[in-house]
Amino acid sequence: MIRIFSQYISVKTLMLVGLETALLVLSLVCAVRVRFWNSPGEFAAYTDLPHFGWQVLVVVGIFQMCFYFNELYDPQPAERREDEILRIGQALSAAALMLGLLYFLFPGLLVGRGVFFLNMVLACGFILLVRQAVDKLWLAAPTPNMVILGTGMLAATVARELSVRPDLRINLLGFVHESAVSPAASGTLFGRPVVGPAEQLETVAAEKRVSRIVVAMEDRRGLLPTASLVRLRVQGVIVEDAHSIISALTGRVWLSTVRPSWFVFSDGFRRSRLTTLLKRALDICFGVLGFVLSLPVMAAVVLAVKLDSRGPVLYRQERVGARGRSFQVLKFRSMRVDAEKNGGAQWASVNDPRVTRIGKYLRKFRFDELPQFVNVIRGDMSFVGPRPERPVFVSELRKEIPYYDERHSVRPGLTGWAQVQYPYGASVEDAYRKLEYDLFYLKNMSVFFDCAIIFQTVRTVLMGRLGR
Repeated sequence: MIRIFSQYISVKTLMLVGLETALLVLSLVCAVRVRFWNSPGEFAAYTDLPHFGWQVLVVVGIFQMCFYFNELYDPQPAERREDEILRIGQALSAAALMLGLLYFLFPGLLVGRGVFFLNMVLACGFILLVRQAVDKLWLAAPTPNMVILGTGMLAATVARELSVRPDLRINLLGFVHESAVSPAASGTLFGRPVVGPAEQLETVAAEKRVSRIVVAMEDRRGLLPTASLVRLRVQGVIVEDAHSIISALTGRVWLSTVRPSWFVFSDGFRRSRLTTLLKRALDICFGVLGFVLSLPVMAAVVLAVKLDSRGPVLYRQERVGARGRSFQVLKFRSMRVDAEKNGGAQWASVNDPRVTRIGKYLRKFRFDELPQFVNVIRGDMSFVGPRPERPVFVSELRKEIPYYDERHSVRPGLTGWAQVQYPYGASVEDAYRKLEYDLFYLKNMSVFFDCAIIFQTVRTVLMGRLGR
């Protein structure tokens, strides 16, 4: 398992990305060689750098983007080979269309028709072969053995989250109980056996060739086998805290399991002045770019909202921003004018009856949020961050959810980690879950993480399933 942005990424996924990038380059070079097989001079002229290098970079970048958008690198692979082949075909078709548009706009990047066709055929063949080969190698590769130290709710949570990540190829052997005299020191938990007591941890690790231990003891006072863990750690066995591994597996901070000391002593929550300046520069660049590129869409939305229902096209709504200060967020109206005449502020729901006909589509694809590019440029919001809530909801949520005010330590975002990971929320429970994702973002906040969230936002918006 490898961590990127403090999340576990399958080695298989990284292998596929690397191999397929190399094969895409190889397929383009081979296509040129086949096209000019009897003309060495033309081949040399065609592959002259740096011009050919830019062509390769564009082709590979577009292909990889389409593979990502078609979920070919997701942790949960397609269940059937036919589904994977269909996704590859869709990705290649989308790449061909995008490259055609790009070549129309920038003729200097154009790859000849003969080369382009050969490249598509070779790329398809190479990718199908390498994916089949990697699947077979991955199944034959040895799997590292893991035991969980603990048998309580925290240990069961780790086992449950590991069970939904088969892509990580971790062999959970079982659990090590805190004490040999406990009634629960034998038997099974979550379908795995209790392999021994904590007093025999070193023996268990040696006999079962354990390479990773997760410490999931909810009460460690006088029970944690510190000496054994130190010796095993020095011998090369990886020892991890349960809270950290759960966070890395799920991309969120599990508030039901963490203690205040975890926030104090765990790694992360760094916020340097350079990161703040770079993040603001990124906000301005993406804010201006997004505003300019979305002008035609916004013009169409203005017309659609006007024709669909009476009332203003734009409206302002008070939201809570950084350090608890309020600001006016801008949105296209997606609900009836009298949406809150009965009882004031209300949670919005998935199939909210107050939403207008055109508003349903605006909210699905987040076109109602486009005016917030102005909020980003003004500095009220960041491009990436926790979504801002209305003051009335904040007053309620800060009473019921611990650490809720910590999300106000940064500017709220037009998009965010919670928005791309969690579906539409319309309750205190949903706000609780979203806060867990927001805290994970605050813990691992960086410019690179922001760029990854923006890229994922584009994918989820195009698929029309982004949370709110």
